[in-house]
Amino acid sequence: MEALIALVVLVLLAIPLLLVVALVMIAGLRRRVTALESAMAAAPATGRPAATAPAPERPVVTPLAGADPPFLRPVAAAVPPSPEPPQPPVREAASTDEAPAPRPAAPPPVPVLPPLPPEPVLPNFIERGIGAIKRWFTEGNVPVKIGMLVLLAGVAALLKYVSDQGWLVLPIELRLAGVTVGALGLLAFGWHQRERRRMFALALQGGAIGVLLLTIFAAFKRFDLIPPGFAFVSSIALVAGLCVLAVVQNSRTLAVLGILAGFMAPLWLSTGSGNHVGLFSYYAVLNAGIFAIAWFRPWRALNLLGFAFTFGIGTFWGVLQYAPDKFSSTEPFLLLFFAFYLLIPLLYARRQPAGRRDLVDGSLVFGTPLVAFSLQAGMLHEQPMTLALCALGLAAIYAVLAWALIRRASYTVLAQSHAVLAVGFATLAVPLALSARATGAVFALEGAGLAWLGLRQKRWLPQVSGALLQMGAAFAFVAGADHWLEDARFLLNPTAIGALLLALAGFASAWSYQRRPRHEVALVYYLWGLLWWLGGLVHEITRFFPYRIEVDALLVLAAVTAWLAAETQRHQPARALGVTSLAMLALGFPLALMQSDAHHQPFAGYGALAWAVFAVLGVRTLLCLRQGGDSVARIAQFLWWLLWPSLLSLLALWGGGEAGLAQGWTTLLVTLPWLLMAALSLWRWNTLRWPLGEAFDRVRTPLQCVLFGLLSIGWLLGQLLPGDASPLLWLPVLNPAEIGQWLSLLLLARWLYSDQAPKALLGIRMPLLSLATFVALTSVVLHGVHQWGGLSWNASMMRFSLAQTSLTVLWSVLGVIAWVWGSRRGQRVLWMVGAVLMGVVLAKLVIVDRQHLGNLLGIASFIAYGLLCTVVGYLAPAPPSAAPTVEEKQ
Repeated sequence: MEALIALVVLVLLAIPLLLVVALVMIAGLRRRVTALESAMAAAPATGRPAATAPAPERPVVTPLAGADPPFLRPVAAAVPPSPEPPQPPVREAASTDEAPAPRPAAPPPVPVLPPLPPEPVLPNFIERGIGAIKRWFTEGNVPVKIGMLVLLAGVAALLKYVSDQGWLVLPIELRLAGVTVGALGLLAFGWHQRERRRMFALALQGGAIGVLLLTIFAAFKRFDLIPPGFAFVSSIALVAGLCVLAVVQNSRTLAVLGILAGFMAPLWLSTGSGNHVGLFSYYAVLNAGIFAIAWFRPWRALNLLGFAFTFGIGTFWGVLQYAPDKFSSTEPFLLLFFAFYLLIPLLYARRQPAGRRDLVDGSLVFGTPLVAFSLQAGMLHEQPMTLALCALGLAAIYAVLAWALIRRASYTVLAQSHAVLAVGFATLAVPLALSARATGAVFALEGAGLAWLGLRQKRWLPQVSGALLQMGAAFAFVAGADHWLEDARFLLNPTAIGALLLALAGFASAWSYQRRPRHEVALVYYLWGLLWWLGGLVHEITRFFPYRIEVDALLVLAAVTAWLAAETQRHQPARALGVTSLAMLALGFPLALMQSDAHHQPFAGYGALAWAVFAVLGVRTLLCLRQGGDSVARIAQFLWWLLWPSLLSLLALWGGGEAGLAQGWTTLLVTLPWLLMAALSLWRWNTLRWPLGEAFDRVRTPLQCVLFGLLSIGWLLGQLLPGDASPLLWLPVLNPAEIGQWLSLLLLARWLYSDQAPKALLGIRMPLLSLATFVALTSVVLHGVHQWGGLSWNASMMRFSLAQTSLTVLWSVLGVIAWVWGSRRGQRVLWMVGAVLMGVVLAKLVIVDRQHLGNLLGIASFIAYGLLCTVVGYLAPAPPSAAPTVEEKQ
C-alpha cells in the first residue's frame, strides 16, 4: 500500500515536471521560429534569402574624360555601389555603320511581400490563468520551485509514515520544549543576522518571540503545565525583551508587535478572577515601558496603540464591572494613566528636530483629557461639585503647561493647545455648578467668540475649540430636557432662550466664516443655527398651543423664517439663505393639508390670519429674492403660483361638502382654480411674471407643463366619477362635471397648438387629442346610461345590454365618420383609423354583444353596425390613394 501511495505521489510530481520540460521545449522552438521569421523579413528586394545573397563585388573604375583626379580613385573604388537598378546606356551620335545599341536589361522581379499578421486577440480569463501557471513554471528560479514542491511532498510523506508508525508520540512537555528551543535558536540567528540582513533578522526575531508567547499560552491555558504567575511573568519578560530589541535596533515594527502582544497577554492568560488591580498594575508596567521608549524614540504609532488599549479596555471594564466601592482602587490608576499620556506628547515633541517641534500629536493632546475626564465623570456622576473641582484642576494643570511652554518658540503650537484645553475645562466647570440650560447659553456664546477670534488670528485651534464648545452647549442643553416641561410662559422661559442663543451662536459663526473664503464651514454653522432656531420655536409652539392652533402658528413661523432669510440674503448673498426661503415657502403645501386635518379647511380658525401673514411675508420674500434672479428665486415663484390654486381647491372641496352640493358641482369648483391658472399662463402671462419679471419667463413652459399635467390627471380621475348634477337634471356635456372636463380639454388643445408647448408633444398632439376626445365621448355615453338608464356606476354596468349597445353605436358612428372623412379628404391614415375602429366594434359584437341577442338592445347593436357599414361601403369603399400629409402622419 505504501509503495502504491509513493508511486501515485511520484506520478503527481512528474506531471508538473514534464509540463515544465514541454513548456521549455516549446518556448525554444518558438524562439527559433521567431528568429527565422525575422531573417526572412530582412531579405533583400531580390526575393533571395539574406543568408544566401552573394557578397557585393568591388566595382572597377575606368578612367574617363572628366573623371576624378587619381588621388580620389582608391577612395571611390573602396566605396560599395548603392543598390540602384542599372541605368540604360546613353546613346551618342554614331555613324550608320556602327552596330545597334544593346537592349536594356529587364527590371528585376518585384518580391511578393508576406501578408500582414492578424491583430492579436486578447486572452480570456482561462488563457490568462494558464499563462500565469506557465510563467510560474518557466520564469524565475524554476529548479528551486520544483525542488521545494518535491521536498514538501517528501516531508509530508515522511511525516505521515512516522505518524503511522507511532514514532511522534512524545510527551507534551518534550514537544513544547522542542518548540521553545527552536524559537530561541531562531531568535539567536535573527540577532546574529541583524546587520547583514536587517529585514530578515527583524522578521525572524518577531516571529520567534511570537512563537514563545504562544508556547507559554499553550502550556498555561491548554495543558496546565505552568502556574498563572509564571506564565504572566514570562510573558512580561518576553514583551520587555522585544521592546528592548526594538529600541536597540531602531525597529518600530518590533515595538508595536511587542506592545500589542503585551496588551493582549492578560486577555488570553485571564483566569476569570476579575482582579482589576492586577490588570491595571500590569497595564501600568506596559505604559511605563511605552513612556521609556518615548523618551528615546518618537514612535507615534506605539503611543497611539498604548493609549487605545489602555483607555479602551479600561472603559470596557468600567461599563461592565465598575461599582462605587471600587473607586479607591481604580482612581489611582486613572490618574497614573492620565499622567503617562499627558507627558508622552511632550516627549514626542522633544524628540522631533528643532525646526519641527511644533508638530503636535493631537490625538493624545486632546484625546487624553477628554477620555480621562469622561471616565472620571462616569465614576463621579453623583457628585457634580467634585467633578467640577476636577475640571478646574485639569484647567490649572493645562494652564501651567501652557505658561511653561509658551516661552519656548519651538513649542508654540503645543502651548496653544494646552491653553485651549485650559479654557475648555474651566468652561466645563460651569455646567457642573449651574443648570444645563444656562450652561448651554454660556458655551454657545463662548464658542462663537472663539470661532471669530480664531478667524481673526488665522489660527485653527480656537476655531476647533469654538466648534467643540458649541457642541458642548448643545449637549448641556439636551441634558436638561427633564426641565423643559417646567416652563410656564411662551418664549419667555429658559428653554426657549437657550435654544435661541444656540441658534444665534451658530448664525454668528456662520456670518464670521461667510465673510472669509470658508463657505463650507459657514454652511455647517448656518445649518446648525437653523436647526436650533426651528427646533426651539417648534417645541415652544407644540408645547403651549393646542393642535387646532399650532398648525397656524407653524405656518406663521415658516413665513417669518422665509422672510428673515430672504432679507439677510438681500444684504449678504448666500445660496443657503435663498434655499431656506424656498424650503419655508414649500412648507405651505404640507401645512395646508395639516390645517385641513385640524380644522377641515385651511382658512378656518386662525388659518385666515396665518395665510394673510404668509401672503404678505411671502411677497416680500419673493421681492428680496428677485435681486439675485437665480434659479432659487424662479423655483420659489414657481411654487408660489402652485400653492394658491391648491389652497382654493382645498377650500372648494370643503365648501362643497358643507353646502351639500352634488359631486359634479364639487368637481367643477375644485377644477376652476387650476383652469384659471392655466388660462392666465396662456393669455395673461404678465400677471404671473410679477414680482420676478423677465427672469421668470424661463419657467413658463415648466409651469404650463405642471398645470396641464395636473389638469390631465384630474380629467382622467373625473372620467371615473359618476358626476351627479343635483339639484339640476343631468344633461350631456352641459352638466357641471363635464363642463370642467371639456374646458380642460379645450385649454390643453389650445396649449398644444401654440408655440409654448414643448417640442416633444408637437409630434403626438393629434393622436393625443383624438384619443382624449374618444375617451371623453365614451365617458359622456356611459354617464348618460348611468344617469338616464338607472344603471349603477360601477364595473357591473358593462354587463347590461343598454351600456354595450350604446358603446357599439357610438364607436360605430365615430368609425364611420373617420372612415368617410378620411376618404373624402384623401387622408389615408384617418381612413385606416376608422377601419380599425370598425374592426374593433365588429370584434366586440362577436365576443360581447352576441350574448345580448336575446333582447332588442343586442339586436339593435348588430343592426346599427350593419347599417353603418353599408353607408361606409357606399360612400368610401376603398382607402384614398393620395400620399399622407405631414399633419396626417402626426
